[in-house]
This record gives sequence, structure tokens and C-alpha cells, in this order.
Amino acid sequence: MTSTLDFPVTQAPPAAAVHLLHQAERGFAAIDVGATPAHRFTESYLCALRAAAALLALRGRPHRGRAKPTSVWTLMSSVAPEMREWAAFFASCSATRAAVQAGITSRVGPRAADDLHRQTAEFLHLIRRAVHGGGR
Repeated sequence: MTSTLDFPVTQAPPAAAVHLLHQAERGFAAIDVGATPAHRFTESYLCALRAAAALLALRGRPHRGRAKPTSVWTLMSSVAPEMREWAAFFASCSATRAAVQAGITSRVGPRAADDLHRQTAEFLHLIRRAVHGGGR
């Protein structure tokens, strides 16, 4: 996935975007690398969700009228087309996260948890650049 996107910022970001990004980063820093793979997976995914919400708060949600609920990943693809690969990646993890939350923890091994954790770290970095500008 691409990690060399430029995000020019011409004005101060909305407080909601900054707050959501801060929550995502704080949550990510609190993930215990010694925890079970299922726990690391779900916590990393939650941090990615919060980061995506920060991007939506920054860019604005598309008008949907009376449309049915839409995932954050679908919304992110429409408001930030340059992040479509990231949205597709995290959307592909949604079913596994739901299974783990339902108690089916055997679906997540150490490698899957580590991979998602690494991808989330990179995603958080990109969203930080989007919210605060490419130079920070």
C-alpha cells in the first residue's frame, strides 16, 4: 500500500479530527505486545477505525440522504480516493474482527495480529500527515 502520499494542510484541522487521531494513537501505544493475538488484532483494528474516523472528520462525510448505514471503510474510499487500498485492506479484516468479538479467537494467529499491528502503525502515520500536514 502506498505510504508516500502528500497531504497539504492550509488551515487548522477540525478539533474532532485531532481528537480522534489522538485517541487512535493513544490506543495504539497502549496495545500490549505480549497480549493474545486476538486482543492485539482487535485493538489494532479499533485504532485503525478511529484513525479513519479522523480522516472523515477532516474531509467530511459524503451526503447519503436516507441511505442505509455504510462502513467507515466505504466512506473513506469515497472521501479520500487516494486511501482506497487502505480501506480495502482494513475492510478485509472486518469479518475476522467480528468473529473475534463473538468469541472465535482461533481465527487470529500471531502472524495475522503482527501484520495488522504493523499496517495500523503505517496507517496512523499517514492519517497524522493528513490531519497535520505532510511536514509534521
